Amino acid sequence: MTKRVAILISGGGSNMVSLVNSMTGDHPARPVLVLSNDPNAGGLAKARALNVPTFAIDHKPFGKDRAAFEAALQKALETAKPDIICLAGFMRILTPEFTRMWEGRMLNIHPSLLPKYKGLHTHARALEAGDTEHGCSVHEVTAELDGGPILGQAKIAVSADDTAETLAARLLPLEHQLYPQVLQRYAAGDRTPLMING
Repeated sequence: MTKRVAILISGGGSNMVSLVNSMTGDHPARPVLVLSNDPNAGGLAKARALNVPTFAIDHKPFGKDRAAFEAALQKALETAKPDIICLAGFMRILTPEFTRMWEGRMLNIHPSLLPKYKGLHTHARALEAGDTEHGCSVHEVTAELDGGPILGQAKIAVSADDTAETLAARLLPLEHQLYPQVLQRYAAGDRTPLMING
């Protein structure tokens, strides 16, 4: 049974593109929807160019009513009937009520070596802490922000002249490598953590 994958984005969608491009041949999953909370997200056009259905739900009219926004999100997802949801640069924090509905079926990529640096500004925080290595993690999404079981990590060495920008740029190709590999294993029922050294 081929797994159906919905990918949630907020921006340019570079991780989404790497996920979509990986789901070919004998891959156990296929993309069925790319959904964004920003109707102008650059990734929507990229998804359409890759022949993946897209949908946008602008979060702004909902204001602080996260439950109403998530109800709209849930409705769009129920129409697409995904088996797995991949968060790929989706910049809305999801409520415990929403994550519970998809627990065990939702993945996220986070630009730090979790459990370090949950939340934002991870590259700057790694540099401020004087870390010698940095990386990204793919994890299952639970009610705890960036807190679910880790399914894969990719590491890079931090060099003395790194800035938050150079660190982010050097890490991105590894994100594009790690996330598709973890998704492929996850869709096949393999939850063993995968480790990559850059």
